[in-house]
Amino acid sequence: MDPDRSLPAARSTGPDWWRDAVFYQVYIRSFADGNGDGVGDLAGIRAHLPHLVELGVDALWITPFYPSPMADHGYDVADPRDVEPTFGDLAEFDALLAEAHAAGIRVTVDLVPNHSSHQHEWFRAALAAAPGSPERARYLFRDGRSPDGAEPPNNWPSVFGGPSWTRVADGQWYLHLFAPEQPDLDFTNPEVLADLETTMRFWLDRGVDGFRIDVAHGMAKPAGLPDMQPMEDTGLLDDHGPGDHRFDDDGVHAVHRHIRAVLDEYPGAMAVGEVWVSDDDRLARYLRPDELQLAFNFKLLTADWDVDDLRDAVDHSLATVAGTPAPACWVLSNHDRPRHVTRYGGGEVGTRRARAAALLQLALPGAAYVYNGDELGMPDVDLPDEALQDPIWERSGHAERGRDACRIPVPWSGDEPSYGFSARRETWLPMPEGWGPLTAQAQAADPGSVLSLYRSALALRRTSPAFAGESLEWLPAPAGCLAFRRPGGLVCLLNPSADGVPLPEGEVLLASADVSGGVVPPDTSVWLRA
Repeated sequence: MDPDRSLPAARSTGPDWWRDAVFYQVYIRSFADGNGDGVGDLAGIRAHLPHLVELGVDALWITPFYPSPMADHGYDVADPRDVEPTFGDLAEFDALLAEAHAAGIRVTVDLVPNHSSHQHEWFRAALAAAPGSPERARYLFRDGRSPDGAEPPNNWPSVFGGPSWTRVADGQWYLHLFAPEQPDLDFTNPEVLADLETTMRFWLDRGVDGFRIDVAHGMAKPAGLPDMQPMEDTGLLDDHGPGDHRFDDDGVHAVHRHIRAVLDEYPGAMAVGEVWVSDDDRLARYLRPDELQLAFNFKLLTADWDVDDLRDAVDHSLATVAGTPAPACWVLSNHDRPRHVTRYGGGEVGTRRARAAALLQLALPGAAYVYNGDELGMPDVDLPDEALQDPIWERSGHAERGRDACRIPVPWSGDEPSYGFSARRETWLPMPEGWGPLTAQAQAADPGSVLSLYRSALALRRTSPAFAGESLEWLPAPAGCLAFRRPGGLVCLLNPSADGVPLPEGEVLLASADVSGGVVPPDTSVWLRA
């Protein structure tokens, strides 16, 4: 283990480097293909490290690259301590880690503790063992209801559609909050908790800088697994409150305390939790001094393009962390939700608003996460039915199209698919025609591009003393706008309204649209130094 975990060219130094870091989410299948099979991989990330350096990010979050049958594209982990051959091998990962560190970029990886793959050796052993055996005690096997056991043990639905229980040959049922290929582990079993610690140490000892914890509000289920309150929408990780027994059980905090105890043995190591809990006080419990360093607050991601909605998202996010040691943690898009270009209206309107939202996100105090392609203004893509791969599509009986639209491979260069993503034209999800102007190569040469805006914003955020402090003060703003000042002197004005407003006094540091005429146009953000 590296005792100080310092980086020779680090932008953020010290054990609390993550407090104001900009993380870049690499959805590995879609970032870059290094071996020509149409699927992104570790070699592709290595090849594009210069892009990330020039972009100015502080750290990576790489989605699961572990051995997996890919029922949920890597979130069904068969072996959490190895590399899926599709993505490379451990030597390739070690090389990526060393090269990223040499470039001053830290590396965090996904930890998927709530469930394993059905191909994990533990689950195969559980299926081969008898009811009541130690092998089955690692998972949540239960007898069914009704005299013949033909009814599931409770009424919990799967996040991916259908019931969250599957019956095995001897008549018992096992719990899977996601796909049947993702059986939930039982964290009341000490062996399960010990194995999670082994996995963490495996990667921390290799030099990773931390983890993003998948379904961090899962892992604990109420005793007796009681029926939950029936709900019309039990969709993808939405928070349905105290009637939904599948998530946010109080027992999950004991798991997080154990995770934190391991992290604290590695100075500078951190964890961010995927915690879909909308109640500020409930979310704050995950950020107590002996639990997570960061938790995604998804209110900005789910907010409409409306001044009241956006200000409310900021207020609630700051209120959540106010009584905790944690800073806020901001996200606009990820691999599970529609991209914000599309959410904000798509086309020119969506892109203009996404530019403004980027400056809002990056002006706020705390950590920020950028999803691969955000810096290019990538939209969602309408795919034909036959191209869809997300398990939600099949599990919902083709009622829900799933998340593939926001997972299209990143376009790098050229005028035709696959735009430099791969040596082959056909990619794991098809790329549309007409994306030549969207490529990183085209945008790098255009000072007015989304990529150039992100590069400028991250450079300012990293170097300007105006961004100092972890708080903000709301300022009077024109009708339909919001404005705030950071302690260091940065003023951010967002105009999501339909009318232009006067440009405030001060030195303009950056704007998402032209403000040279003394007017902040509709759907525009501007940074000033008062």
